[in-house]
Order: sequence, then C-alpha cells, then structure tokens
Amino acid sequence: MAMRANPLLVENLARYGAGDVSKCYHCGNCTATCHLSHEPFIFPRRAMRALQMGLEGRLRSGLEPWLCYYCGECSEQCPRGADPGETMMSMRRWLTAQYDFTGIAKLFYRSWKSQIVVMLAIALLTGLGFVLNALHTGASLSVYDGAQAFMPESAVHVFDWTMAFVLVVLLTVNCVRMWHFTMRSEHSVSAPILEYLRQVALLPFHFFTQRRYAQCTSKRPWAIHLVLMLSYVSMFALVVFFLGDLQHGPEVRWRVHALGYLAAIGLVTAGTLAFRSRLKHEAPHHKHSYGSDWIFLGTLLFLAVTGIVQHVLHRTGLPMAANFAYLVHLMGVASFEITQVPFGKWSHLAYRPLAIYFAKIQQAAQAATATSIEKSMAPLRAS
Repeated sequence: MAMRANPLLVENLARYGAGDVSKCYHCGNCTATCHLSHEPFIFPRRAMRALQMGLEGRLRSGLEPWLCYYCGECSEQCPRGADPGETMMSMRRWLTAQYDFTGIAKLFYRSWKSQIVVMLAIALLTGLGFVLNALHTGASLSVYDGAQAFMPESAVHVFDWTMAFVLVVLLTVNCVRMWHFTMRSEHSVSAPILEYLRQVALLPFHFFTQRRYAQCTSKRPWAIHLVLMLSYVSMFALVVFFLGDLQHGPEVRWRVHALGYLAAIGLVTAGTLAFRSRLKHEAPHHKHSYGSDWIFLGTLLFLAVTGIVQHVLHRTGLPMAANFAYLVHLMGVASFEITQVPFGKWSHLAYRPLAIYFAKIQQAAQAATATSIEKSMAPLRAS
C-alpha cells in the first residue's frame, strides 16, 4: 500500500521541540546505545527516519516514542548532534496532541502562553465559584470546618468528584483514540481479544512501578519520577476518598495524615530535584526544557507548597488564613489537573503503560502469525 508523505512534518514537529533532524544520517549509534530498543520496536533511528521522510501515518501509529524514557544516552552518542532523545520527546508531545480530539493539547504544546492564559482563567473561575457559593450559603471566611464553613467539605467533595469524572472521560476517549491509531492501523497486526486479557496485568504493574524506566543506566531519574508520581497519586486518592478526615481538625488524624505527610514530602523533594536539574542542565534529558516542562513542575511545586501552608494554618488555629490558602490551593489544583491530565504531561502516565501493553500484544500477535505461516509452509517444504 502506498504511503502518503507530509513534507511539512519536520517543520510541524519542530514546533513541539524537535531538534534538527536533518543532521541525522542514520549511523545507528542511537539505537545501538539504547538499552530499551529491541525488535520489533527499534528506536530512535526508525522514528527519526519516518520523521525525515514525512511519514505522518507511520509516526502516528508507532509505539516507539512511548517506549523511550529519554535517558539521553542516544543524544550524547550522536556524532552529528541530531539530538534524537529530544526529538523522541517532541514526538510524545505531538502524539499527545494527535490523540486529543479537542485540539487543546495542540494549542498548549505549541503556545505555552496560551496554556498560562487558560490556567489562569480556570483558576479564577474556580475561585469565583467557591466565593459565590460562600455568599449564597452565608458562610464565613473565619470558619474552616463545620456549619458556615467558607470551604465546606460537601462543596469541595462535589467539586473534586465532578472534576475527576470529566477528566477520566476526556482521558479515556484519548486513550481509545491511541488504541485506534496504534492497534487498528495498516501497520499493526490484528490481535484477538483473549490476548488483551492475557496481558492486562501489565497496565497496573507498569503504572505503579515505572519498571521500564528503571532499566535505563541511571536509576536516579527513575527514582525521582516514581516518587513524584506516587506522591501525587497518593494525595489525589486521599483528597477524593478521605476528604472528611483531611479537612477535620485542628487535631491530626494520623491514619490518614501520615500518608499525606509522606506524599507532601515526596512532592516537594522530587519536584525540587527535578526543577533544580532543569535549571542547571544536570542530566542529559534536562539539557533542553520546553515551556510545558516549566509550567508542569512550577505548578506542581506551587500545589505542594500551598497545600502544606493551608494545613499548617488550619492546625495552628488560623481559620481565616487557612481558608484563603485553601482557596488559592484549589484554584491551582483545578487549573493543573484540567490542563495536565487529559492534555499535558500527566497524560503520559496513561499512555506509557498502554504503549507497553499494546507492544506486548503486538509481539504476541506477530509471533502467532509467524507460527501460523510456518505451519502452512511445512507441507510445501515436505513435498
């Protein structure tokens, strides 16, 4: 089947942070260096070639960009300075925009200023909503918990669950689109439903362990990423399912707050280390920082700090200041999660395990196809 080329693909990917791919002359050093590159998923060379040739459909249907964890060794070994690691990162941004049916991810990745404007708008609308709710119910800024609380548990609970539901729906639709592009394309092998069921355990395993990232030479990036992810997921679960315990006080309910304290420490520590590494260009994968990278880390640290401040103010008996800090914190939470979960960097937490899952299914399907062909050819060889 003929493949249609897009002559503007290189130019398009450059807007997502791709390096000068014209420097690549396919010596293969990048692929030979990568510890994660194995048949039938060879990268970065294969993806770089598809990009150079303008094979947009092949690039969209590929899983290789998600199987790369950007340790940066390929870029360090490139004799031409083509920076394949950063180009693979740009492909992940581009693919995120391709999976997103709304076009919002495309807008954010191509214009960090637009993302800032949208985040500020969401934050202001969130703050306005809680203030109007307080005025409507006759709540007092000097009351933190119970009757007439400025930020009542019931309102925050509805807000959290509504936002979670909308984000899950959006991300699920994008994940289905990812499946369609990668598993139903002309370049993929059809797999039986049973194979999807056999491999399903890979999803939670790789989500909670990021095990593939740990296979890179340096374990430090994996550890920072894992702590950051688990800390945020833990805090999110606490807020969604144990909001009453978190908001009750001022005494501390250790059965819930102990995990919250650990999560807060993890967020601040891992977030600070990642931010510092980007500032100082310490790691190969932090030599280049895109606008969305700074927005993600900066907002994440802002949420961690405002959450800690709100908690301390509440426990020390300063309800008015605690309410104000809580309001600012929730404004940040809304703008962060609405922009990052379905459209930004946090969506990678879904796409990476899915890519590993789909890759395993494709490998099994290819192996079954090869075995079937071998069996069908056996009588011909015998004759």
